[in-house]
Amino acid sequence: MVKAVPYLSAVQQALANFRAPTHAAPTPALSLSSSVSTTPSEDTTLDEDDDNDCLVNPHMPPASKQVFTTPHTEFGHCANEAYRYVSKHDYTKPFQEHAVEKPPFYIYFTIYLSTLILYVLAHSRDFFGKRFAKSHFTYFMPHNGYAPLNSDFDSIFLRRVKRRMDDCYNQPITGVPGRTFLVLDRYSPDYNHTQIYTGGMTRMLNISSYNYLAFSQGRGSWADAVEESVRRYGVSSCGTHLDTGSNDLHASAEALIAHFLGTEDALICSIGFATNSTFIPELVEKGSLIISDELNHTSMRVGIRQSGAEVRIFKHNNMSSLESLLREVISQGQPKTHRAWKKILVIVEGLYSMEGTLVNLPRIVELKQKYKFYLYIDEAHSIGSLGSRGRGVTDYFNIPPGSIDVLMGTFSKGFGAAGGYISGPKSLIDALRLRSHSGPYAEAIAPSVIAQVVVSMASIMGVSPAQQPTKSTPFPSLGNSLVAPKESAEELLGMVPASMLPMWMNLPPSLADGSEARTRMRRLAFNCRYLHSGLTKLGFIVSGHPSSPIVPLLIFSPGKLPMFVRMMRARPIPIAVAVVAYPATSLFMGRARLCPSASHTKEDIDTVLRACDEVGSILDMKHGSCERWGIDEVCERAVELVHSV
Repeated sequence: MVKAVPYLSAVQQALANFRAPTHAAPTPALSLSSSVSTTPSEDTTLDEDDDNDCLVNPHMPPASKQVFTTPHTEFGHCANEAYRYVSKHDYTKPFQEHAVEKPPFYIYFTIYLSTLILYVLAHSRDFFGKRFAKSHFTYFMPHNGYAPLNSDFDSIFLRRVKRRMDDCYNQPITGVPGRTFLVLDRYSPDYNHTQIYTGGMTRMLNISSYNYLAFSQGRGSWADAVEESVRRYGVSSCGTHLDTGSNDLHASAEALIAHFLGTEDALICSIGFATNSTFIPELVEKGSLIISDELNHTSMRVGIRQSGAEVRIFKHNNMSSLESLLREVISQGQPKTHRAWKKILVIVEGLYSMEGTLVNLPRIVELKQKYKFYLYIDEAHSIGSLGSRGRGVTDYFNIPPGSIDVLMGTFSKGFGAAGGYISGPKSLIDALRLRSHSGPYAEAIAPSVIAQVVVSMASIMGVSPAQQPTKSTPFPSLGNSLVAPKESAEELLGMVPASMLPMWMNLPPSLADGSEARTRMRRLAFNCRYLHSGLTKLGFIVSGHPSSPIVPLLIFSPGKLPMFVRMMRARPIPIAVAVVAYPATSLFMGRARLCPSASHTKEDIDTVLRACDEVGSILDMKHGSCERWGIDEVCERAVELVHSV
């Protein structure tokens, strides 16, 4: 605890200064939520008690005029303005379609060989087990004439591979999923058939949650707004949207979402997965065509299958493949009859959750103007986390949102809540309210969750005291140029009028002027680019876009996935990482999906890079062909590295 001495003395000095009468000030309706503010709070890092001082207290003690209102374990203190970056596309450079680098041949050879040995032994054990120990194999054999739920391949993978690494999945945590969290300690005496909890907890550095802007906090204005909404509206809507489930808070939220995105109208859904799976079937019908990216999320695939429309697939984020497919389907028309399609709908993701790649939106908009199709974009991971104003891929590329027909997104990532939304023309949204299954059958989203969404979104936009005039001119055409138009998305989207927020929701100055959210977005952008480029310079093969909050670290070999998780967890500063394997990815493309957030400090990313450097060297994971730097050089030249990507 020697390192904590200057920190504790600085906090005590700050508390003494702010108890003076000259600093007296009226308390706002909702408490300040910034990690560093000028208001003392009894909920400071002094309340944190943990053996690992590096995770509990900041690396650099705060200044004498800075007092924490959010624990350092939830939102890291980082006062250095050099560790900031604005997330936006540089139109002076062409859009780079990311191609994943392939590892050496011996990596594939060892994967194929080990997989072959695994399945030969597994099949042999099952063959003899069914005949000599049937009681132990009834869980995957047909029962009473019913077919097995899984194929032989999937059954063997689940029992012989995934079960052996179940300790790396479903890690039970307690507390806020912020910069750190507490993981419940457990062990298994029978190769993960059962898990036994020891009763202890370990604090770990969290690099695996979707809490990109760290709005999911236990203290501050977000938590205060949720608490007040429970007092006013209760804990549940207790009804569907078309019955008695909707209230004034839902109406305010839908209007705020439309204003936030720059569209005519929006509607909300209580589950993000259901937003795609229940609304897509209502957008098309028999005689229509859906063109889907090959790596679209499962929720979109479920909705596409239920629509009854014809489906064609194009290569992931490959605009040449998309244009070639568009020419073919338009010229040939419907199968057999060759009649023109009633509707062509192209469905893509703004940010792909497994690959970390960004959609080539400028090129897709050009193709849309040329071939006259409808465009549906899933912004589950990009909304709030991309763009200089947090509006997602349209903001990142500075493209007017009116160029997109349907914008979909979720609240469970950038906004720290739950549920999803659909946004677009008012006529379309009005039809979806009545025709989609979510409207008449699904329970409306809980008021407390909507309160979290409203406060988060309003803090990103900033609140103006009076209604601002909006421009009614239509969005200009992009033509054949990749350069954004003069009347850009940034000029069309302004602050939210105070009249659009509930009367009881009074935000403190740091949230009302948008400064708190802007700081978080810039911290997130810096952390994402630093982690991505740092891993690349260390020699790893990293997928995705440098500005993506999802950083897939390719490990390839299924056997190395659990070792990577366990070695990161066993370090002096434990790090919680999430790995992804088959069937979420191909069998030989296993990866660790690292998710930095605005709550992480530069020192936290340094810690992750140093851990990956050591573990990666032991597990033979460095197969990238990029010019390599040492770990000390990467940490020292972090700012230069971020701006040079």
